[in-house]
Amino acid sequence: MNLSLLIKQVDGLIWGIPLMVILVGTGLYLTVFLGVIQFRGFRHALDVIRGKFDNPDDPGEINHFQALSAALSATIGTGNIVGVAAAILVGGPGAVFWMWITALVGMATKFTSCTLAIHFRRIDKDGEAHGGPMHFIERGLGRNFRWLAVLFAVFTIIASFGIGNMFQANNVVVSLRALIFGSDAEVSLAFNIVTGCIIAVLVALVIIGGIKSIGKFASRIVPVMTVFYVAGGMVILLLNITKIPGALAQIFTMAFNVPESVAGGAIGAVIKAGVARGLFSNEAGLGSAAMAHGAAKTDEPVREGLVAMIGPFIDTIVICSITALVIVLTNATEVTKVKGELTGQAFALGLGTVWGSKLVSVGIILFAFSTLISWSYYGDRAADYLFGKGAVKMYRIVYCLIIVLGAAHSIDDVINFSDAANGLMALPNLIALIFLSPVVYKLVKDYSARYLKKA
Repeated sequence: MNLSLLIKQVDGLIWGIPLMVILVGTGLYLTVFLGVIQFRGFRHALDVIRGKFDNPDDPGEINHFQALSAALSATIGTGNIVGVAAAILVGGPGAVFWMWITALVGMATKFTSCTLAIHFRRIDKDGEAHGGPMHFIERGLGRNFRWLAVLFAVFTIIASFGIGNMFQANNVVVSLRALIFGSDAEVSLAFNIVTGCIIAVLVALVIIGGIKSIGKFASRIVPVMTVFYVAGGMVILLLNITKIPGALAQIFTMAFNVPESVAGGAIGAVIKAGVARGLFSNEAGLGSAAMAHGAAKTDEPVREGLVAMIGPFIDTIVICSITALVIVLTNATEVTKVKGELTGQAFALGLGTVWGSKLVSVGIILFAFSTLISWSYYGDRAADYLFGKGAVKMYRIVYCLIIVLGAAHSIDDVINFSDAANGLMALPNLIALIFLSPVVYKLVKDYSARYLKKA
């Protein structure tokens, strides 16, 4: 069998129905077990993010807002632009409803993993935080489960080089090329390499300072890129405000009543499309965000879990919904069926050919670049766990060199292989979440008695 085809099939198998059922099922279980924490703790979470409970003397390296920004900079990416388009093309507007459901239960999953990240983290003599699934697996489940933690760390490093690095670098180059020369222009390999080198240098300047530098950078770029993209989408929605009720009606109706023209009329295909894209966009259940939140300045694990659960809400409920509504109400699917072009076409229809396409290109550049920054931290935390602090510097050097490779060539086999590793990160994480959920339940009960009932 062709190796490329085999890798693609393995990737498709990993990101198939079983993993989706496990991810969503775990989210449902945690939602019920923890008393719908994502709803009753939502307002309190916003207070924490605003800095109401910040204490500079608490252990950790970055504040709550910086931790959330670092995690969001990794999850707000091309999935919010291209991923939503792919979901609608495969499953129709009804797929968006299932993206929302995935995000809502995913909030409980992310809450749990990030609560555990703080509870079981280790602060070394230099004040550096070591948190994330590999640490709460080993420290929470015991040394006998260290092999599970090692697997998570290995999958994280592999995924960081592909989905977190090469895929994002290639997206930056392609979008920059379209922005400067037009989408149909042919550009030399030299342009890609030079651009890749510039991206690598910019990334290196940020990540050399570790999570403190990444947190500061993310806390500045995430609000800017989010407002930039959302504002463009909101302009289109306001210009077409009378069409919004019809677009929402399509989403809700087609979530359960699928016409034959969409995915052969199969409701299962609609659910799969929405769940798959929802999981890919917000990464709830994969455990990646727990590494960023594990560095937060706090001595209250539940507090950081509440901050973390806002991530899927912003990423999927807000940003992905903007993309989806723009696509649906502009009827962009009647113009193109190419997932990489659909969102750009929708914004072009809404804002005009020039401004619409440029806004999407700039959005992809910002989203992909920010993802490059945060995924470097996820990878270096995994390298630190596996090989010690000495390996972190070498990892960062290799990471920046691979950016150039990703910018020069879109290596589909490597990206598909890394995407598979990205999916495999979920399994060790979810096992730990289920077995350690009683620990989180006790922490929630204690914190609720002191804070949530007063909120």
